[in-house]
Amino acid sequence: MTQKISAVIITMNEERNIARCLQSLQGVADEIIVLDSFSSDRTEEICKQYEVNFIKHPFEGYIQQKNKANDIATYDLVLSLDADEELSPELQQSVLAIKKAWNADAYRFSRLTNFYGKRWIKHCGCYPDKKLRLWDKRKGRWGGFNPHDMVVMEKGARVKWVKGDILHYTCDSISEHVAKENRYSDIIAKDKYKRGIKVSIMKIIYKTVWRFVYKYFFRLGFLDGFYGFIVCNIFAFGTFLKYAKLRQLYREEKKN
Repeated sequence: MTQKISAVIITMNEERNIARCLQSLQGVADEIIVLDSFSSDRTEEICKQYEVNFIKHPFEGYIQQKNKANDIATYDLVLSLDADEELSPELQQSVLAIKKAWNADAYRFSRLTNFYGKRWIKHCGCYPDKKLRLWDKRKGRWGGFNPHDMVVMEKGARVKWVKGDILHYTCDSISEHVAKENRYSDIIAKDKYKRGIKVSIMKIIYKTVWRFVYKYFFRLGFLDGFYGFIVCNIFAFGTFLKYAKLRQLYREEKKN
C-alpha cells in the first residue's frame, strides 16, 4: 500500500525561493502545507499558483512554527523542507520509493548547500550535513534550540538514511550571509542567556579562532577554494558575534 505524505514548509517573504521548493514536491507530496508569517512580498501569490494549503500564523519561533505546521498536516507522515530548499531528482525518486515501502520511523537526507549562487560547498563541514526531514509525526517533533531546530524522535525509533540530496540555496551574496549570521547570533545569544550559559573573553577568542581552524583545515574548507575561505571566515565571525552578544547581555544585567 502506498503511503501518503504531507509536505510542510514555513515561510516569511520567500518569493525568491518558494516556487523552486514547491516545484520539487510536485508528484511527490500528497498534500503541501505552507504556514506563512504574514509575508509582505509575493510569497502568497506564488504559492497559490500551486495546489497548497496556505495558512497565515504569527511567527513564534522556528521550532514552534514548524510544530504548528506539522499539527495542521492531514497525514501522519510529514516531509519538512525550508523554503530555500528543494528535493534533487534522485531524492524525489527515493521518497517515492519510500512511500511504496515505508519500513522505518524516520528518514535522513544529505543536504548540499549553494553559497552566493556561485558554488556548491562540499567541505567546511557543510556536506553531507544529514538532516532528518521525513518522519511519522506521531513518533517525533521539532525540538532543539532556536534557530538550530531538529526533529527529536521518541526513544527506540528506527531512522534510516537514503540517497539523494536536499539542495539548499542559502545567501545570494556575502553581505546577505553576514546579515544572516548577525540575525542568528541575536537569537542564539538570547537563548544561551536564558539558559544561564556564560562566556569569558578568552573563550570568545578561542571559540572564534578554533571555528575557523576547524572548518578550514580539519573539515577541508580549503578544497572549496575562494568561497570555502569566505564561508569559513563568516562562520567564525558568527561564532564571535553570538558569544560577544552573550557577554554583553550579562554586562547589561549588572547595570540594572
